[in-house]
Amino acid sequence: QVQLVESGGGLVQPGGSLRLSCAASGSMFGMIAMGWYRQAPGKQRELVASITRGGTTNYVDSVKGRFTISRDNAKNTVYLQMNSLKPEDTAVYYCKLDRVWFGDEQGYWGQGTQVTVSS
Repeated sequence: QVQLVESGGGLVQPGGSLRLSCAASGSMFGMIAMGWYRQAPGKQRELVASITRGGTTNYVDSVKGRFTISRDNAKNTVYLQMNSLKPEDTAVYYCKLDRVWFGDEQGYWGQGTQVTVSS
């Protein structure tokens, strides 16, 4: 089993910054990638950014140049640095870990952290 705990959300003014953290515990064996998703009220959950085991990153177009995903392997922690935040970034942000466990594809989610961008 894998447990994910997010932190770092909050209220920030437009143009401000936040850094989200996702600490993973349990077995990292077979980990393929970790990512950040978000879900705004009335909208579907969307992938914001991801980072593979090899370090390849991917971003949704709307956050390119503003958000940066990174990983600290020693701490089993993934970060999402969010700069130049906009009101449309307001959402609950979720961390996800994907792994292959003896041929079985598994996905684990954190509990989510609220990010509100408002003046």
